[in-house]
Amino acid sequence: MSLTLKSETETVGAFRQVLHFDKNGHTLFADSAKDGGGGETAPGPHELFDASLAACKALTAHWYARQRNFPLERVTTVLERDDSKEREGHYGLTITVQFHGPLTDEQRARLLDVIGRCPVHKLMTTTEVTITTKAG
Repeated sequence: MSLTLKSETETVGAFRQVLHFDKNGHTLFADSAKDGGGGETAPGPHELFDASLAACKALTAHWYARQRNFPLERVTTVLERDDSKEREGHYGLTITVQFHGPLTDEQRARLLDVIGRCPVHKLMTTTEVTITTKAG
């Protein structure tokens, strides 16, 4: 599955970016913190990175529960970031997950196990990512 994502500055001289996704027509925004020159009008790149993991875990739980007919009603994920050692090569994310619905303890345990292997978690922890930057 391929994706073309276009990010462009929204207005001249501003930091805020408009992100256009080609596959489905979705649009998101990103901005920098005020101390970095931005306006803090949208999540920053780190927040979007973190959010992709939180969302993937919740979506994976819903997908798995539906496949197994588990009575999962909602998923809440709370992500906490420790980026205090990012410059030394350590970026820590802790996710607390709540599964809502009349689930058994066994079903909850299985969902917790499954979301530990969601696609974004695996991408962030086991995949070599190659990035090529070129002028357009």
